[in-house]
Amino acid sequence: MSVSPRPAGVFGAPPRLPSSPGLPGWAHSLGFARDGSGFALLADCVSEPAAPESGFCRQHVAVRDAGAKEWVLRRSPLPETRGTEGISANLLALGPGRALVEDGGGEPGARTWFTRDGGRSWRVGDRRTVGTIPEIPAGAVLTTDCAEPAGAGPDLCDRQRLVVVSPQDGRRRALARVPLLGAHPRPAEQPEPDGSWWVSGTDPLSGRAAVAVSRDAGRSWTVSRLPSPAAGPGRHTAVAVGRDAVYAAELGELTGGEPVKNPMRALHRSVDGGRTWQRMWTTGREREPRTLLGLPVPGPGGRVEIGGELSGYGSVDGGRTFVRLGDGGHFIRRTPLGLLREQAPCQYALTVDGVRWSEFRLACGDEVF
Repeated sequence: MSVSPRPAGVFGAPPRLPSSPGLPGWAHSLGFARDGSGFALLADCVSEPAAPESGFCRQHVAVRDAGAKEWVLRRSPLPETRGTEGISANLLALGPGRALVEDGGGEPGARTWFTRDGGRSWRVGDRRTVGTIPEIPAGAVLTTDCAEPAGAGPDLCDRQRLVVVSPQDGRRRALARVPLLGAHPRPAEQPEPDGSWWVSGTDPLSGRAAVAVSRDAGRSWTVSRLPSPAAGPGRHTAVAVGRDAVYAAELGELTGGEPVKNPMRALHRSVDGGRTWQRMWTTGREREPRTLLGLPVPGPGGRVEIGGELSGYGSVDGGRTFVRLGDGGHFIRRTPLGLLREQAPCQYALTVDGVRWSEFRLACGDEVF
């Protein structure tokens, strides 16, 4: 497998985004395009503890146009919901000015709304998968649906398939060529900075944890088995590409010690683009880090950070040893602008080199800072 050259500048300083703390409600499903434009769903809920059935949630869409100095409210296609129903909608950013809002539930027939003009207008659709697509286009999101039995929800699905959410019309289409990674592959929604797409799953021969990478937009895949400390598959593997190495955090139940949420049982490192892997960290009964929220954060020169449930941990030797950094609870995920750190209640930060972070705030409500 050849390692594609990294585009110039993808590991430089993080972009600076404006804050809009005065927007109503609280933000979720924050997403960006490469030009710096972005979307977020906002939920503004009113509740009465003595009569919870009388509560309601108004929903908005916050939009940042490319180059704009602030986020603005635009019409949400989502209906007002009762306070007892909660918020289950989701938004997928699909490139400059394009996004898909999904109704809650995750069922194939659930409603969707697509915009190509920054939320100024919306076109209604649904979550059904229609046809196939040979490659993953720029701006698309990679996800899954149920192939067997067709149309089943996530909890009743025997076999999943990779599905591309199109930036052209917001429709789902099955990816024509997929890696052999067992019945429940788990793709990263976004490509890594070098353009690679990653999917985790199970090696069909050994039953151990494995990952696959595509460097040609999903037209072909290369599978590699991880040197897992466990004989069976875990929950999934979270992959992040840095300047000097690729890190694969293997999540799964731990043996011994206090049970934890989001357990990480091993951290693997590759210096040849994922062709071969070395297990750098094996979680013990009490050895920290033992948990991971989202993705590891790669930095230069063997630096890597792990955001756990209760604390963050940093390493300067590729993950062989860690020291405690501070508070945990920071979820990390990939966006086209870099790794996004989500902090409660309304604080966010972006990094592209794993060292420098650009912070901004969105929809802070009555929070005081």
